[in-house]
Amino acid sequence: MPTFYDITHVIQLAIAPVFLLTAIASIINALLGRLARAIDRRRNLEDLLPACEGETRADMEAELKLLARRIGLVTWSIALSVLSALLVCLLIGTAFMGAYVAMDLSRTVAILFIAAVGALTGCLLLFMREVFLAALAPHGAPRIRRAA
Repeated sequence: MPTFYDITHVIQLAIAPVFLLTAIASIINALLGRLARAIDRRRNLEDLLPACEGETRADMEAELKLLARRIGLVTWSIALSVLSALLVCLLIGTAFMGAYVAMDLSRTVAILFIAAVGALTGCLLLFMREVFLAALAPHGAPRIRRAA
């Protein structure tokens, strides 16, 4: 049976992963904002597309392709960040279980931490790629706006 000291020690060790969960939640929030803006822009373009022709239509179709790519990157980034958060939750649960049943699960906790950081790294790399795509998108064509 674990002692009060054992449980207190596990709680102290679980604080760092909880901060990591907070950071992941902030990243997910930023990603959801970018996803919403890209989807809104796609919907606007899709509504305007039937009325356009020629070079304007070609520009809109090219932007729709770029938006589809950006949406895909953000979606995968969100999936990796959620996976990272789930792994951190498993890590915290495993740490508490190890203390409660007096088992050495340090290797499992280390593997979960490495996997969580790996998923978070992948998330951030995809996020960076999506930001670059958005920032470096051609801005020479006039922006198409819905008439008020």
